[in-house]
Amino acid sequence: METVQKESQKQIGQFVTDDFRTAAVFSNFGIDFCCKGHRTVEEVCEKKGIDANDLLDKLQAILSSKTGETIDYKSWPLDLLAEYIEKKHHRYVEEKIPVLRQFLDKLCKVHGDRHPELFKINELFSTSAGELASHMKKEELILFPFVKRMVKAKLEAGAIQSPQFGTVENPIAMMMHEHDTEGERFRHIAELTNNYNPPADACNTYKVTFAMLNEFEKDLHLHIHLENNILFPEAIKLEQQFN
Repeated sequence: METVQKESQKQIGQFVTDDFRTAAVFSNFGIDFCCKGHRTVEEVCEKKGIDANDLLDKLQAILSSKTGETIDYKSWPLDLLAEYIEKKHHRYVEEKIPVLRQFLDKLCKVHGDRHPELFKINELFSTSAGELASHMKKEELILFPFVKRMVKAKLEAGAIQSPQFGTVENPIAMMMHEHDTEGERFRHIAELTNNYNPPADACNTYKVTFAMLNEFEKDLHLHIHLENNILFPEAIKLEQQFN
């Protein structure tokens, strides 16, 4: 009983940081583990009317099962994690956006008269595409290089020059706010697409587009989780060591 009570007070983001396989459980319950990962299991269950014991049982089942596929991101050096996010997740976004925009434009032309929600989905995704491009550049040109400089300075027992943005907490706060905005935008897209389930009259392009949007959102969730729950807090701690 005491263990259950302790687990119910654990933050969702911490569960996912400890073992990313738990992300699937939270997603199945409709719980946001990336942008709103700071909430405890008890808080989110009470708000959403979820049986906390049921959720904790399913989490425990995942945690008890052993697999070699689990990646312990939190053990990675911060410069490696920043590089990984840029090379894997930023590159993924850059590759998928033009394809999805092309497919969504086609769907609007062919199916827009029968499914007017496609126009709103296209508008939301187009806005997201532009915002994400700007967001990722700010990370690649400003935030990530500073994180890498801090790691290098620590390894060499050197000092770091104060950045123009004052403290690393300033760009991080901006990035987290933008993460929240994108998370909300994709929640709206998920609603409009019936959780990415195409209608009965959907053609193959329709089905492929919804499947790609679903995959895009899942990748974005992992992308945001790695930054919000691991990279950003650790970067703040590292900066404090220099101060």
